[in-house]
Amino acid sequence: MSVRIKSIPKTRNFFSARKLTPYIYILPAGIFLISIIGYPILYTVIMSFQDFTLSTFVSKQADFIGLVNYQAIFSNPKFFIALRHSITFTVASIFFQFIIGLGLAILFSKSFPLRNIMRGLMLSGWQIPSVVTGTIFLWLFNLDYGLINYLLTTLNIVTEPIGWLTRGDTALITVILVNIWLGIPFNTMLLSAGISGLPEDVYEAATVDGANFWQKLVHITIPLLRSTIMAVLMLGFIYTLRVFDVIWIMTKGGPGDASEVLPTFAYRMSFISFNFGQSAAVSVIMLLILLVAAALYLKYAILEDN
Repeated sequence: MSVRIKSIPKTRNFFSARKLTPYIYILPAGIFLISIIGYPILYTVIMSFQDFTLSTFVSKQADFIGLVNYQAIFSNPKFFIALRHSITFTVASIFFQFIIGLGLAILFSKSFPLRNIMRGLMLSGWQIPSVVTGTIFLWLFNLDYGLINYLLTTLNIVTEPIGWLTRGDTALITVILVNIWLGIPFNTMLLSAGISGLPEDVYEAATVDGANFWQKLVHITIPLLRSTIMAVLMLGFIYTLRVFDVIWIMTKGGPGDASEVLPTFAYRMSFISFNFGQSAAVSVIMLLILLVAAALYLKYAILEDN
């Protein structure tokens, strides 16, 4: 007589090897992000609540002072000047980068001679480090020997050279123009990828119905590219708000505070005034602005998916 033994079902353990395998694969990346990004952010937040100056930097003993650094920042009129300039710099840069980038993306979606060469030449400018780009434009806009002033005076557009980087009314506009030039290839690349994935049959049907270029752009291209456009604008906002190197190389936030933005203001507070606590407070304020923008983007993306 054979005795049939019931097999005992295996208990499903959450910590089984199969379930842990995906987390093991992403563990190195997670550790890297926490150590490279998470720790500096946390340390900056802690520093913003401390009396962190040059003396405490050496002694490593900074007193906790609560919101004193934030109160000092908000009572400093230069902070609001830098904030206003950052908003102007960011909005103007993103607007023109997107408009020009969208136009070039639509152009490169068409087939014409030397299209790939022109696209490669345009993207090559994006690969140049920002420090090099800022230095090149610093020479181009120089008052005495800059190419821009030479062309303008030679063509009799202006009667005398313009101090693009030394005049308070042109310094911010000049760095905005340079940043627009820097961001156009990035916008073009992302928007070109989005346009290449659009269905051709929709455009063919619109052509049969007699739609012109602008009608296709407004009623087909832009609505179908909505998620791509939001991603491009969000990435552009994050990148542009924290632009420092180009502005510092070209104007150092000057003349005076004519081109001062939040990153240059924070740098000045930290490495010129040696008030690291207030500089950290400015950095935290910038982080909060970016987090609010990211939250709005995620909310919009979730609504789009639903």
